Formats: sequence, structure tokens, C-alpha cells
Amino acid sequence: MALTPADDIADWLRLTGVPGLGPQRQRDLLAAFGLPVNIFAASRNAIAAVVGGEAASALLATPPDAAIERTLAWAAEPDSHILTLGDSAYPHSLFDIADPPVLLYVKGDPALLSRPGIALVGARSSTAGGEANAKAFARALAGHGLVVVSGLALGIDAAAHRGALAAGSAGAGTVAVIGTGIDRVYPARNATLAREIATSGAIVSEFALGTPPLPHNFPRRNRLIAGLAEGVLVVEAALDSGSLITARLAAEHGREVYAIPGSIHSPLSRGCHRLIRDGAKLVETAEDVIEELRGRLGWPAPAAARPSGRRRRRDEPAAVPPPAGQTALALDDDAARVLEAIGHDPVDIDTLAPRCGLTVDALYAILLPLELEGRLARLPGGRFQRA
Repeated sequence: MALTPADDIADWLRLTGVPGLGPQRQRDLLAAFGLPVNIFAASRNAIAAVVGGEAASALLATPPDAAIERTLAWAAEPDSHILTLGDSAYPHSLFDIADPPVLLYVKGDPALLSRPGIALVGARSSTAGGEANAKAFARALAGHGLVVVSGLALGIDAAAHRGALAAGSAGAGTVAVIGTGIDRVYPARNATLAREIATSGAIVSEFALGTPPLPHNFPRRNRLIAGLAEGVLVVEAALDSGSLITARLAAEHGREVYAIPGSIHSPLSRGCHRLIRDGAKLVETAEDVIEELRGRLGWPAPAAARPSGRRRRRDEPAAVPPPAGQTALALDDDAARVLEAIGHDPVDIDTLAPRCGLTVDALYAILLPLELEGRLARLPGGRFQRA
């Protein structure tokens, strides 16, 4: 994997650090002159012919500064990399998007960015069941050989990263695309998860070191999530979710879009249902995704079912692990009756009590242990839903 020599990185950083010179004009200059060293060696008139006189003056008046020195020091640290648009290691999938970043900052293994990936995205304020699905799907898909790409946000994103990490060394790994500088973790609650991803996967950003979590950075991050993946799976999403932006961008880039359906009563299912109505593929298992991607990736069809008791080969699909909370713990008759009465839609306590033939107090005494075991989730408005 060829990377730009460290001596040349300073010129790339200088190019991308010019105030007011956006990515499109940076790419225009690279197309016209080749490497950044050639740009800075060119005359003002030659540069102005490409990007205009004002931008040419700004570029030539921007000398190397302390920020470049700090970035070079960061790049010299273990597992820290800067990929340039001219690197053979730059992920070719990003050439499919309208505005590929000129630089990518990577903490971890940059090779993961060029391997077949699947994006898993969804709501930050997710349900326990949604997080369990995200983790289970991510673990199974990573086990099939797909790098799990997500955005390191709370909720579904974090669950997807954890599921991919849970696949261990046999899994394909996970990539977190962030909307801050690579030296910052947002949200701070995911700091431990970020360290695990940097150790066993990769964190990637297009933003300069020190960039704070500005709101307009996250839609830009979403286009990279979509661009790095062969498809996007939306697990839970409200109608105004940023995950729908990622799905739209994926469709525009020619990627597949998948969605997991949910309860018609849950606001976090409405975004997925809209995607399905608009043409996204409804999926219920990880195998649904794999079968859809098999032809796109040129993977062979699965072999016939293997005899019972034979160990799975490394290249055979892994089964989807059960969602969190679905353990083998036995339920007593009352708890089993309550879970059956809840069904698969959210329900409030006053509706549930008559279904079960129990008083509200007696019902709460059953619901609390089920909640602690992860078998059901408490939703806003005093409602409950099976996890």
C-alpha cells in the first residue's frame, strides 16, 4: 500500500489549509498541475487561470504554519496516516461520489477503507431492540467479510461498531467516519469505543486536526459513510433522521439501500418504512443483505447445506447471533404471559393490565425484572416494547 512520502504531505496540508479555497477548487488545481509541489511552484497567473486571481493570491500568501507542524507530528505517531487523493491506497469507492476529499486522516488500519463494506446507520435515541438488531446484524455481516461502516454516534451507530468488534479477528472489522478532527472524539461518551475501533479497525475524518463538532460537518460525514460502503442498512430512523440523508446519498452513488421494518406505532420505524416505500429493500436477516450484495461483489453462491455437526468453513456465512437480551433464561408463567400480551408493538401500562388480567402493581412487579434482563425496553410516555 503506497502512501505519500512524509516530505510531500506538508504541501498537501498547505493546499487544503488555504482559507476560502474549497475542495472543488483544490481538485481543479490538482487536475491542472498534478502534485501540490507543482502548484506552489507555478506562477500567480497560471494559478489564477484555474481558480481566479483572489484564490491564487490567497494560496501563494499562505505559508506553512504551526498547524501543519502539529499535523505532521500526529502523522508520525503509530497507526496514524494521511491519505492523499494521489495515493494508490486512497479508497477508490470515494471516486464515485461528487466531491471526494483531497485528504483523509486515518487512525488505525487504512486498508479497511478499500475493502467491501456495509454501512449500518440509525437513530441516536434508539430503542433497546434497535440497538440489539444493529449489534446482531453488524456482527453477522462482519463475519461474512463485510467491513461495517458507521458514524460513531450514540445509539445505532455505536451498537453497529460494537457488533462488528464482537466478531473478533475472524470478522472484517469496522470503520468509524467522524465529523470532527481525527484528534477529537464526539460524543465524549464513545471515547472508549473509539479507542477500541482505532486498535482493531479504523477511524477516518476529512477534517483538519482540532475541528470541533460543527453541525454542517455531519452531512458531509454522511456522504463518506455512504461512499465507503457497497450498501447502507438503516436499522431505526425517524422521518427527520440524518440516516435518511445517508440512504439518499447512497442511492445517488449507486449503492444498495436496505431497511429493517418495525412497529407501525413507533416513530423510529417511520423513516425505515418510508425508505421501503421508496424502493429500499426490506431485510429481516443478515443473509438477506448478503444475498443482495453477492452478485455486486462477485462472491460465489453458497454451497449446499453442510451435514449436521460439521464445522463451518471460514468462507461460509455465519449465523446471525440472537439479539441482546434473548438469553436462555427460563420465564415463569406470569412473565411469559406478559411478554405474549405485549406482542411486538409499544403498549402502555393501562392497556396492558387488562390484557393480562393483572393489577397495575402486580404488572409492574413482573415488568421490572424483564426490563433488567433486557427482554423489554421502557419507552417515552410510560410505554413498553419487547426488545
